[in-house]
Order: sequence, then C-alpha cells, then structure tokens
Amino acid sequence: MIPKFNGLEFGIVVAMFVIVTALGFTATRWKRATSLASVEEWGLGGRRFGTWVTWFLIGGDLYTAYTFVAVPALLFGTGAAGFFAVPYTIAVFPLVMFVAARMWSVCHEHGYVTAADFVRGRHGSPFLSLLVAITGIAATIPYIALQLTGIKAIVEVMGIGGDWPLWIAFIALAAYTWTSGLRAPALIAFVKDILIYVMVLVAVIYIPYKLGGYDVIFHRAATALKGATPPASTLLAGPQYLGYSTLALGSALALFLYPHAVTGVLATRDRSVVKKNMSLLPAYSLMLGFIALLGYMALAAHVKPVGGTAKAPDSTTIVPVLFNSQFPHWFAGIAFGAIAIGALVPAAIMGISAANTFARDIYRPYIRRNASDREEGLVSQIVSVILKLGAVAVIVTLKVSFAIEFQLIGGVIVIEILPAVVLGLYTRWFHRWALVVGWLAGMGLSVYMLYVTPGKTTDHFGSASFALSTWGFDTKVTIWTGLVGLVANLVVTTVLTLVFAKLPRGRDETSPSDYEEVEAPPMAMGGQAAGAV
Repeated sequence: MIPKFNGLEFGIVVAMFVIVTALGFTATRWKRATSLASVEEWGLGGRRFGTWVTWFLIGGDLYTAYTFVAVPALLFGTGAAGFFAVPYTIAVFPLVMFVAARMWSVCHEHGYVTAADFVRGRHGSPFLSLLVAITGIAATIPYIALQLTGIKAIVEVMGIGGDWPLWIAFIALAAYTWTSGLRAPALIAFVKDILIYVMVLVAVIYIPYKLGGYDVIFHRAATALKGATPPASTLLAGPQYLGYSTLALGSALALFLYPHAVTGVLATRDRSVVKKNMSLLPAYSLMLGFIALLGYMALAAHVKPVGGTAKAPDSTTIVPVLFNSQFPHWFAGIAFGAIAIGALVPAAIMGISAANTFARDIYRPYIRRNASDREEGLVSQIVSVILKLGAVAVIVTLKVSFAIEFQLIGGVIVIEILPAVVLGLYTRWFHRWALVVGWLAGMGLSVYMLYVTPGKTTDHFGSASFALSTWGFDTKVTIWTGLVGLVANLVVTTVLTLVFAKLPRGRDETSPSDYEEVEAPPMAMGGQAAGAV
C-alpha cells in the first residue's frame, strides 16, 4: 500500500534540507586558508580539525543513514544476528587507537593524503599502492550509493512518487561539496548528530511507553520472529556463534581501512586529537544499541515495510514507517529530516575520500605525472561529483535489496589491504611482492566464496557470511568470508616473504621516528599558518 502524502512532514524535511545546504555553502569560509585549490585544503580541511569537530566528523562519517535504516531492518528480519554491529563498534576503537595515531604521525610528516600514499612510501611499490587505491575505491562506491537509501526510504514513506528527490539531493550535495570540500560535512555533522541523538533518545522512551514497555516489545518481537520464514529469534542459536563473532571481529578490523575513515583521521590537527577521539567515539555505540532496538519495536508495533516485492519487501523503510505510525506528523517530519541529513554527511565524506584516492594515487602517478596541486585538486572535485552521480544511478536503476547485499561485501574487499597498511605501520619485514601476491590470493578466494553464496533474490554474491556446508561440512555454521580471505592473504604473504628474502626491496622513505610524533608543528597552508578548529 502506498502511504498518503503529508504536507507537514514534507515541509519540515524540505526546510531542514535547505538549512543544511546553506550551511554546506557557508562552510567554504569556515577556518579556511587563502585557497581551497588543493587536495590538502579541499580534501583534508587543511589537516587542522580539533577534538570536537573530529568527533562529530568521524561519528557522522561512520554512523550513517544506512546504519540508521539497515541495522534495525536486520533485527526486524533476522533477530539477534543483527546486533553484531554493536559489539563490532565497541571493539573497533581500542583496536585502532594506536594504529590510527601512528598513521596520522607518518602521514603528517610526509604529507601523505591516503592509505595508498603511505603504502607507496613505506614499501617502495607503486603497483602495491595502486592495488590499495583500487581496493579502497571499489569498497566505497556501493557505500556511497547506500547512503541514499535513507532518503529513498523516507521518500517512499511520505508518499512521494518518482526519483526526483534523489536527484535534488545529488545536485545540492555535489554543489556544496564542490565549493567547500571536507569543511561542508564537518560543519553539517554537528546538526546531523545532535538531531539523531535527540530523535533516538525520544524514540527509546516514548515508543516503549506507547507499546507497554520493553518486556512487551521483546515478547512480541520473539513471537513475530518465531513465525517468520525462515524462523529467527531474539537469542543466537549455536550454529550462529561463529558467523556472528567473525562478522563482528572482521567488520571491526575493516572499518578504518575505508578511505573515508582514513580521511577523518588525517584531517585532525595533531596526534593527541586522534587518540582522544578513539576514546570518545564509543559514545556513538550506545546510540547504535538504541537504534538497533527500533527493529524490535517495529516488530512489536506490527509495522509492514513499504516498497519492494512480496518476496523481497524493502525492509529499509521500517524505521520511517514506525515513526510515522507512533509519533505526531511534526515529530515524524523532524525524524525524516534527520535521516536525510544523516545520508548527506557520510555521502559527502565518502565521495571526497574516494576522489582524493583517485587523484593522488591513480591520476597523478599514471595519467599526469607533472600535474600541479591545483590540477590534482580539480580532478578530485570532478571525480567526487561523478561518484555521487553514479551512486544516484545505482539507487534509481537497481533494486535496493540487491544494492544492500552488494554493500555487505565492501568489508570483505577492503580488509585485504590490512597487511600492507596496518602491518606496514609496524614492520617492513613483509616483502612488497609477497604483499602483492598475498592480496591476489586473499581477494581471489574471497570473491570466489562470495560468488558461490546465494541470497534471497540472487544466486551469487548473496551474503558476506559463507556456509561451511558449501565445502562439504555437515553443519549450518557460517563464517565471515573476509576473515577466511585475510588468513589466506597472511599465509601466502608470510611464506613468499621467506622465499623472496634475497630479492631487492623497495626504498622506505620513512624512518622509525616518523611514527612516534606526539605533537604536530605548525603547517603552512596557502600562505597562512594552520589554526586549530
């Protein structure tokens, strides 16, 4: 059934969208240097964001509209397995605290803009750097597209026909990102995060009050999941333990390998800001736990998804439908606006980071070696627009369910650069060509496992969880595909490093002291000293 159009909700969403778009354009004058005409200024904000700006920026980057609509949808459809996102976001920050600090130090010392930049300097291997760049971009593209599923979900629930709202969002996003660069999502992230915090806190108090309390919610959710096809539960079953734990662990290892996560780290003004944020960002995990519970609330409220097909309903709409059914229209409008803004912030950061990677690690080394900083920055701006255009095209032309299934393999792809990037921050023992062959082995095995994994709507690339029964084991146990690929990668890399011991190594342009820098000296940006934000 198509929902009825509500003018009040639509008016509130439009007003909020206009406000944040104006903020995006205003950001071009926010703590800027003489010119934004370089990747350093346009793509990294001059590397001078302080603790609070970074907290909102990285939080707005990692906790996206996709998280807001997909995590509850996962609990709505599969039960307890959907909670994997909560332990993985709790575990990720202790795991990456010191890694991110070392990455910041060496990149600040040598002016590296991306992880592929670092790999080239550390291992002396342009080809390995190219593989890292391609991997990061390939893993990010579907992620950008899926940010727009949040906007698409609220458009469907508000009863608006056609795809024109997505195109308007694309035009606004591309325009203010072009003019303001990373400063735009950094400024808008303040509004986005505050709105979502307020909305979620109200929801987890008010909706249980209306439904009779959390005991009623969990009882109704358990009953609904038991009668689903296939049956599910609010508790994990024995065969789910391995799949759940490896998915959580693997996702934690992969998260900060994405280009947008690296960009958030490198945009900070000093190493201490990175470490402070790794200790403060788990506050978002508390919010994520609340967000996940919305899936059970939707089950308890007997919410029916809007859109999709009878065989594969679009479950990403359950949170907007829940808010529409439980709250007055004025509050639902604010919630829909928050979801839309929550899509724009990460989409902007992801587009910028992937474009930076292309300009710095593909265009400049292989297409225009003598490109100026201004030309490199312009290429990054153009590619950022192209990526966003492609994201809208994906959402418009493909089924949302297919796009979500495709995104789940992003972590499987990006984790294969862990040996070159993360281990490279601590040791140069691994040979550069061993890392290349290890990447090929791990990626090849992972892609094969993904290919033979069916989903609800497809025979291939259906899930990032691999059923061990595919290899002849008599069990229902699954394992996260990326972890298997990573182990194969590490084994091949280790063995071949021993075999290639006498082959020449690339030149390492870093030194041990580069990784231990505690405080950054002032950096001249566009003729002015970089100030703190």
